Amino acid sequence: MGAPRAPGPDRKKAVNGFEMLADSLREHSVAAAVEGFDSQAVTGGKHDRGELTLEIAPERIVAVFEFLKNDRRFIRLSSVTAVDRYPAEPRFEVVYHLHSVESKERLRLKCRVRGEDPAIESVTSVWRSANWYEREVFDLLGIRFLNHPDLRRIMMPEDWEGHPLRKDYPVTGPRV
Repeated sequence: MGAPRAPGPDRKKAVNGFEMLADSLREHSVAAAVEGFDSQAVTGGKHDRGELTLEIAPERIVAVFEFLKNDRRFIRLSSVTAVDRYPAEPRFEVVYHLHSVESKERLRLKCRVRGEDPAIESVTSVWRSANWYEREVFDLLGIRFLNHPDLRRIMMPEDWEGHPLRKDYPVTGPRV
């Protein structure tokens, strides 16, 4: 496992044994609402260049998304993608972009997933549009989405070996 991340201005702080949302994030109503819904869900985040990013504990992603869709009116899932942070651990970040048409807000959510057998719960139960996005992430980076209705390759041939967007994938492709 890699070194723990140093606490910064946008990391959770422990106060009297309880972790609290950083002050710089608390001023954003969406971040405060998610913390109010589930105080253990937000593990960090930042607000930079007018964009709010929240880091969410992977085991709480579906519940947080249901809350955001039903209570905060983030009705549109714009994309799901992932970043390979190799050789860092946790290796992967699964990144979700949400849009509230009603309040004209955009929100980025990130979940960190370990490199050994990477998996996270599928959000297709909240947004059907996640189906193909999650399949693309699975195909190109090898992150499994648990309870996905049809998790199979979408871009590469079914018999393709490996996941070409991983940083440890051979640049010239697989050796034959």
